[in-house]
Amino acid sequence: MRLVSRTFHEHWPEYLIEAWGLGMFMISASLFGTLLFAPTSPFPALIASDSARRACMGIAMGLTALGIVVSPWGRRSGAHINPAFTITYWRLGKVAHWDAVFYVAAQFAGGLAGVLLMIPLLGRPFTEVPVRYVVTVPGPWGAEAALIGELAIALITMTVVLNLASRPRLAPWTPYAMALLVATWVTVESPYSGFGMNPARTMASALPADDWTAMWLYLVCPIAGMLLAAELFRFVGGSPGTVARALCAKIYHDATFFCAHARPQEGSLPRCIFCRDRVRAG
Repeated sequence: MRLVSRTFHEHWPEYLIEAWGLGMFMISASLFGTLLFAPTSPFPALIASDSARRACMGIAMGLTALGIVVSPWGRRSGAHINPAFTITYWRLGKVAHWDAVFYVAAQFAGGLAGVLLMIPLLGRPFTEVPVRYVVTVPGPWGAEAALIGELAIALITMTVVLNLASRPRLAPWTPYAMALLVATWVTVESPYSGFGMNPARTMASALPADDWTAMWLYLVCPIAGMLLAAELFRFVGGSPGTVARALCAKIYHDATFFCAHARPQEGSLPRCIFCRDRVRAG
């Protein structure tokens, strides 16, 4: 219990940032989902095509994700805002056990808080069909298509993030690649699964909507897909040195928050939640 208390005492700001990050993502999803798809909104009349509105939604969510990741707070916590990301980095040995537990708990709490905040602000256009709390449910092709879709987008996303973020020259482009993927998945894949790829995001909508359709799929597939990406990353790189290629559990590596692969300036203190001990030891 001493370890748990010390971990929480030292890292609680990062946990709050994770809650804030997914909360902001859900606020954006709720707002733009209502504006673009609620029948009482003027936008469905202005943009009649469902595909065009999905593309607008994709751009909005991609930019939201980018803003969260590159923000000062996002750069501090690593901006996982997704239990599947945190669990994958934990599997790679880049997140301590209790940090992973508190990160995941914060993500679930923050996502739910974001949706609950939007209920009184957006009212019935947000809570009623077709928006309905921006729930993620299988499309007309059924749970099988949704399962394949969720596995595929999780696998591809984590593969891209790991391979970019683990190469110092390419790492600065990781947030932009992830934002592009989010925009693409919302536009192209969401008709099949609703674009979950995040158990906390799906749960945040399911709880107030009381809609548990294929919930197991949205809890299992993102984690399974990203863990598979991690294993492929380790295998392709060659054991045992591959884990070291995952330089840090941050999506965006900023010199302000020193990581294991960055040399801090003399007299400065490393502030990376994941790598500070390694930097001090080195």
